[in-house]
Amino acid sequence: MQGAIHNSTSRLVTSLTQLVRPSRTARTAGLRPFLSAKMMAGDTEGDQPRRTKVLTMDTMNPHIKLMEYAVRGPIVARANELEKQLEQGASKPFNDIVKCNIGDAHAMGQRPLTFLRQVVALCTYPKLLEDPSFPEDAKNRARRILHSCKGGSIGSYSESPGLDVIREDAADYIQRRDGGIPSNPNDIILSAGASEGIRCVLKLLVSGKGKERSGVMIPIPQYPLYSATLAEIDAIQINYYLDEANAWGLDVAELQRSIDKARTHCTPRCIVVINPGNPTGQVISRSNIEDVIKFAHREGLVIVADEVYQDNVYAKGSHFHSFKKVLTELGDEYSNQELMSFHSTSKGYMGECGLRGGYCEIINLDTEVKTQLFKLISAKLCPTVSGQAVMDVVVNPPKEGEPSYETFSEEKAHVLSTLAEKAKIVAEAFNSVEGISCNPVMGAMYSFPRIDLPQNAVNKAKEVGKAPDVFYAEHLLEEAGICVVPGSGFGQRPGTYHFRMTILPSVEKFKDVMERFKKFHSSFMARYKDED
Repeated sequence: MQGAIHNSTSRLVTSLTQLVRPSRTARTAGLRPFLSAKMMAGDTEGDQPRRTKVLTMDTMNPHIKLMEYAVRGPIVARANELEKQLEQGASKPFNDIVKCNIGDAHAMGQRPLTFLRQVVALCTYPKLLEDPSFPEDAKNRARRILHSCKGGSIGSYSESPGLDVIREDAADYIQRRDGGIPSNPNDIILSAGASEGIRCVLKLLVSGKGKERSGVMIPIPQYPLYSATLAEIDAIQINYYLDEANAWGLDVAELQRSIDKARTHCTPRCIVVINPGNPTGQVISRSNIEDVIKFAHREGLVIVADEVYQDNVYAKGSHFHSFKKVLTELGDEYSNQELMSFHSTSKGYMGECGLRGGYCEIINLDTEVKTQLFKLISAKLCPTVSGQAVMDVVVNPPKEGEPSYETFSEEKAHVLSTLAEKAKIVAEAFNSVEGISCNPVMGAMYSFPRIDLPQNAVNKAKEVGKAPDVFYAEHLLEEAGICVVPGSGFGQRPGTYHFRMTILPSVEKFKDVMERFKKFHSSFMARYKDED
């Protein structure tokens, strides 16, 4: 009797369940419009269809796939692998990896400037203002910055263009630098490193389709930030070649060739100039700057002046001239020429790459367009406030008579004199090697030597699907433990091969690097020597 009752109850429950929960076939039919073909074909896990990825290589932003940034590319990834292998006891033909691929001064052993870090420490932890071991001028800088922060904390948002007091200090710095030519704080935008400011400005320039699509002239060789950003924002890259035979100088005839060719398929709107040069290390002469300004004015171009290495000038007779100063001194004829100039805390003598500080000065920009630029940066809320504090020390360093002046001056001079020494060493060392030629490193932090590769090496590289300079750089890493960036990552004239090497390792380490390099290069050239 109990069994019969149980069976009847089970049948009743099953019937009710089927009424409430449709069969799998019925459920699938109801979802059919929402399921992919792959799911409908039965690619399932149990009763649940397997969800396919929404974001794939076919559906992602195609412009991101076009971006390349050789400074942190595959060779650097391999260098990291080799470094880990050495740490685990692997046997290699070298004891360490020397990363000469990127301008990261502190990573290569440069010590932070005392005054700069004192101000940042005081801003970060204001209780240190009570510590008598900190000098009074550092405390005064920190108090002034903190007073301008909401809630007296650098943990609060600043205004989108940055703290007013730091923009004022930046304007004062520019005015001093340029011999009294006025600078307006309202034309200063602080940024998380110069790179972020440059990206914002380039975004502002992009418009049009077809032949109306915006084109941006960039030097070749160039810093890959520019090519990567132009790919990301779908602008046209217009190459103009620097003159290697003339110390990487600018040639107006080459500028004209470049823009005339570009106008057949786009609308050039901007010219980028990097001074001092990256990766080429040249310092542009005043007359060359005048040439660029006159060219840009005649051709209707905005000038983007990347001047982040303005403190890094080493060659005798070379001087940094800001585009703003030269533009102003050219007179009223050029008073409406649009110019954006950039500076950074990452380079110079500071080397504070990780703290991300920078500024952009906007000159002669249309008022309404300037409003749109400020709207664009407001979407990013604000640049890092600790980075702004670092920028303030750069533009408002200790003054003569203040407690920190002597130490600051000595530390700054030491960094710059050491860089100048290494700039001379690297050019002389490369030029002493057969098959290598290197222009003088006049400024910045890099050498860009040319390699005369044997045709056998070129052929072998093509055989394995590599660019010849990539092939060379990979062998340099694997056989000598030296990480450099192939010239093709920066652009170069067809048929020429280069690599970029920083001058940041210590003098002693640099001598070791050059010995390793000479040994490797000799072996590589002998291995691939062309038959007579």
